[in-house]
Amino acid sequence: MNNPIITLEGVEKKFGSNHVVKNMNLEIAEGEFLTLLGPSGCGKTTTLRMIAGFEEASAGIIKVEGERIENKEPFQRNVNTVFQNYALFPHMTVFQNVAYGLTIKKVPKKEIEERVMEMLRMVQLEGYEKRKPDALSGGQKQRVAIARALVNRPKVLLLDEPLGALDLKLRKQMQIELKRLQKKLGITFIYVTHDQEEALTMSDRIAVMKDGRIEQLASPKEIYEHPITRFVAGFIGESNIFDGKVIKAENGVLTVETDAGNILVCGDDFSVGEEMHVSIRSEYLEVSQTPVEGFTLQGSIKDFIYQGSVVKTAIDLPNGQEVKYSRFEQDLSVAPGEKVYVHWRAEKAVAIKKSVLEVGK
Repeated sequence: MNNPIITLEGVEKKFGSNHVVKNMNLEIAEGEFLTLLGPSGCGKTTTLRMIAGFEEASAGIIKVEGERIENKEPFQRNVNTVFQNYALFPHMTVFQNVAYGLTIKKVPKKEIEERVMEMLRMVQLEGYEKRKPDALSGGQKQRVAIARALVNRPKVLLLDEPLGALDLKLRKQMQIELKRLQKKLGITFIYVTHDQEEALTMSDRIAVMKDGRIEQLASPKEIYEHPITRFVAGFIGESNIFDGKVIKAENGVLTVETDAGNILVCGDDFSVGEEMHVSIRSEYLEVSQTPVEGFTLQGSIKDFIYQGSVVKTAIDLPNGQEVKYSRFEQDLSVAPGEKVYVHWRAEKAVAIKKSVLEVGK
C-alpha cells in the first residue's frame, strides 16, 4: 500500500497477564472505511483506543501519515473519536457542543460559526442549533457527536460502536448515512463493531478479529464468499461448517469424509488425508428425495424458522449436527420428520485449511 495514513507495526497490548492485542500489523489507506469486527473481548476496541491515545501500546509502532505517535497525547494526534454514549455536554446547545473543540483552539468566532453550520447541514441538523441534548432523539445525538468530531477536520475518525444504542430501524438508516458522509468527506474512518451486517454494509475492508489477532483482512464480498478460517466462516453470515478429511482429489474437486457423511468442495492445494473444514452458506444448500453423486449426507427435516425476508429450514443430521438452508418462501416440498438428502454445487462451498493454531492442538 502506497503511503498509508495509519500504520500499526507489531503492536501489542497487555493488561497484566491478559494479552489483549497480539502482534498487530495493519495498514489503512487514506479515505478508507475500515472496520474492526469481532466478538466481545477480541481486542478491537483496545486497538482503536491505542490509535486514539487513550491506551498505551505495550509494544510496537503506531504511525499517522508516517509519523510515530505512541508518545503523543490524544489531543496531539490528528484523529478524533466518536463513542457509543455520544459524550455530549448536557448543559450546552447543539451549536456549542459542535463548536467546543474549535473554541478551545481559539479559532476566530466567524470561522467557528461557518464551520459549525456547515457540519450541521452535512448531518442534516440545520435548525437544531439552539436545542439541548435532552431534546434530541438518539439518532440526532449521534449525529451531533459525529459533527463535533468532524468539525475539527481530522485526517482520521475513530468510531467505537457508535450506533450500538440505537433501535434497529434507526441503526440501519444511520449506517447508510454514515457511509455516504464518509464518501463525501473523503476522511478515513476506522469503525469498531461486533455487528457483522453493519460491517458488511459500510466497509471498504473488514479486519475480522479473534483473541487479539486479525483472522482475515479483506473486502466485505471476499470475507463473505471466501472466508479463510473456520472462525470467519462461522462468524460472518450463517454458514454450515463441516470438519473432515480429504479422501479423494480429482480435477480440483475434493471428496471430504465427515462424521455426517461424504461431501464435495472445489479446492486446490489440498492433499489426500489432509484434515480441513468445508463451509456452505445456507442459501446454497439444497435437499432432494434421492441421493446426489458424491454426497452421502442424509438427515430429517426438523422445523421451519420464519424470519420475515427469508424462511430457514433446519435439518438434523445423524451425527447430531444441525444444518440450515434458507429460501425467500417456505419450502412446501418437505415436512417436519421427512428424510432428505443434503447436497450443493461443489463450487459454492468453501474449502478451508486448518489453521496453524488448530494443527498444533
